[in-house]
Amino acid sequence: MAAGVDGASRPVRAAIVASGSELVRGDRNDRNGPFLASSLLRLGVDPARITIVGDDPLDLEAALRAGFTHDLLVVSGGLGPTHDDRTVELLAAAAGVGVHTEEELAAKIEVISRRVATRLNRPYADFEHGVRKQATIPDGALVVGLAGTAPALVLDAGETVAVALPGPPRELQALWPRVLETEPLRHLLTRALARERRVLRFYGASESEVAQALAAAGGDGDGVDVTICARDFEIHVDLFVQPGAEERARRIEEGLASRHLFSRDETATAALVLAQLRDRGLTLGTAESCTGGLVAARLTDVPGSSDVFAGSVVAYSNGVKMRELGVPENVLSEHGAVSAETATAMAQGARSRLGVDVAVSVTGIAGPDGGSEEKPVGLVFLHASGPMGERGLRFDFPGDRETIRGRSAVAALHLVRRLVTESAQT
Repeated sequence: MAAGVDGASRPVRAAIVASGSELVRGDRNDRNGPFLASSLLRLGVDPARITIVGDDPLDLEAALRAGFTHDLLVVSGGLGPTHDDRTVELLAAAAGVGVHTEEELAAKIEVISRRVATRLNRPYADFEHGVRKQATIPDGALVVGLAGTAPALVLDAGETVAVALPGPPRELQALWPRVLETEPLRHLLTRALARERRVLRFYGASESEVAQALAAAGGDGDGVDVTICARDFEIHVDLFVQPGAEERARRIEEGLASRHLFSRDETATAALVLAQLRDRGLTLGTAESCTGGLVAARLTDVPGSSDVFAGSVVAYSNGVKMRELGVPENVLSEHGAVSAETATAMAQGARSRLGVDVAVSVTGIAGPDGGSEEKPVGLVFLHASGPMGERGLRFDFPGDRETIRGRSAVAALHLVRRLVTESAQT
């Protein structure tokens, strides 16, 4: 049985292995490990480890053997038709079973491969070896389904249930719900104790501040596990609450609550800002210099943003600032492009030129060059302007160019949020 509040029994633990040399080289970031870990947490399974491993067979087999010391092993990647796709053979070796060609699976993969061969005007013989390879599975494994030509497999190895999934995130995410419906996974999950997850998100507080507040509230434990993580320049706190520990969790939440707490769910900040503006019947525009459209990109990443977000002016040069945003020449000459005065003029100009209710501007020095003793790299000015008033901020951000630009974009969204929500409270 999974652990209860008294911690007397063992939780269900999972190992996740993300395979692919492109991940180890840094050519591509692993998206599968975080997705699987988040899903398993919601199901009451403890994702004890995420291992990223290349295509070297010795390294991959070692990672798989380590995974078999857990209740659940989930491996992504290595199910393709090429010589370096070795997950099936190594998974079988680690489980101590043989492999065989599943003829029904081969027939399904062949249909798909023949269509591809026809489309590419190539003979099917070029694909035949790969078809047989992808239809080879560990003895005793269940074939859950196909994404393209790669199957999802579930192998009940006794003490451990092993799952093999395709590496492309879209394919993995499409097959994962079907994996969870298989009998080995359903049986395993009966041992898991699904814990309630509560989310607190802070902006403007440091990790150490939140950690101190947690300690003052009594810390975690006694049925409540707490994680504090800096994520996208915000502080995210997750509380995992076991049945019977709800009152303890409530006291921790009360102890953590502060003026920096802005959300109790995982709604993206851009979506949150758009919803707040939409509820008030307000439209939004941006004027961006050093961020080069990053604020607008975050807003337009949200489906349906067009009913609130009108557009953006990327005014990198002083000429564009004057011509498109109406920034007075004397403001630029007296205060410079990176100044509170210019940020104010940019936001007010965007409101007028874009015809929006609220506008936010960003101007700064992202580096690595362009800084001075008076205005160093990382200096950023933001300004939000709307019918509820004006609000400006100055930041001295540490970090490289990418970090400074990213933090500036997030700060712009939170500035709009504060302008809208705090004015409504006064």
